[in-house]
Amino acid sequence: MIRARFLQTPPRTSRPGSFHVRRLAAAAGLMLVAMLPGSAVTAQSPSPAAAWPVELVDDEGTSVTIPARPERIISLSPANTEIVFALGAGDRLLGGTDFDDFPAEAAALTDVANFNGVLMEQVVALDPDLVLAAGNFFTPPADIARMRELGYPVVVVYAATVAEVLDDIELIGDAVGEGAAARDLTASMQARIDQVTAAVAETGERPRTFYQIGSEPEIYAPAPGSFVADMVALAGGDAIVTTDPNVFAIPVEQLVAIDPEVIVVGDALYGICPADVSARPGWSVMTAVKEDAVRPVDDTVITRPGPRLAQGLANLARAIHPELVLDSIPVVDPPCATAGAGRVGSLAAR
Repeated sequence: MIRARFLQTPPRTSRPGSFHVRRLAAAAGLMLVAMLPGSAVTAQSPSPAAAWPVELVDDEGTSVTIPARPERIISLSPANTEIVFALGAGDRLLGGTDFDDFPAEAAALTDVANFNGVLMEQVVALDPDLVLAAGNFFTPPADIARMRELGYPVVVVYAATVAEVLDDIELIGDAVGEGAAARDLTASMQARIDQVTAAVAETGERPRTFYQIGSEPEIYAPAPGSFVADMVALAGGDAIVTTDPNVFAIPVEQLVAIDPEVIVVGDALYGICPADVSARPGWSVMTAVKEDAVRPVDDTVITRPGPRLAQGLANLARAIHPELVLDSIPVVDPPCATAGAGRVGSLAAR
């Protein structure tokens, strides 16, 4: 079974309204400083003491007003949950999803969302003063509308690229009153991302890379313009993608014709090993199989748009370029269950 996030509507090509926060008092202050002789204004972190209410525009272009520092937060995606914990606001999280698995404390949150959608009665019982939802239909639009009708501030995030993940961490930071911590985190992540991209550029090679995001009942590849394709490109690979942003299944004949030089097994956590991939009928003619360049990875940290993304990028870069040396980013042993163990159906949710 391919995980549901890849079967939803394709990523948007632009982000209406973007992610920028509009703090009226702060903006006025910046304007006054800018008019002073010799003054300079930079787009750095806002003051750690957030001015409330906060008005911001989420990734769907919706203007959201948050009256006061949120003390009762609900997260509707594992990525959002990770971000809130990473910003030091995990003690204000009351509810999450039944996919939340990191950090360990996230598993104890009251489940307010599952594969079928938002559990509205749980939301009402928790009475949140901020809901962090996920776009691109991960949180059903009808559920978002209903929560807003009930008076809850709902901020929707959806990152289609790695750069937008950093934007969304800052957006969530502003929403929860941890803007300075968010910008410290994104600066650290960007430094590690830059280290990876510089290292792969030095190799001078961009092998044709097939990232297998699923293999049952069909073989699934990244779509053009998708988040996974962006990750592969940043990790130093020439991403093999499907022919349509709406299509994720890729025929074996197409793969054979493209002839991947590296195959990254993104579903290794679910029992698919390199030996299983290499043994498939018709795959032996591919360069990646002939040269033993079929490599497993932990898909969660690569495809979940959260604080561990720089580590995920390093993991992916090492899968594509095994010779890569990244001194400050730890090597993580890739997962792979015993060959033939079978795959467990899962939604490794964003």
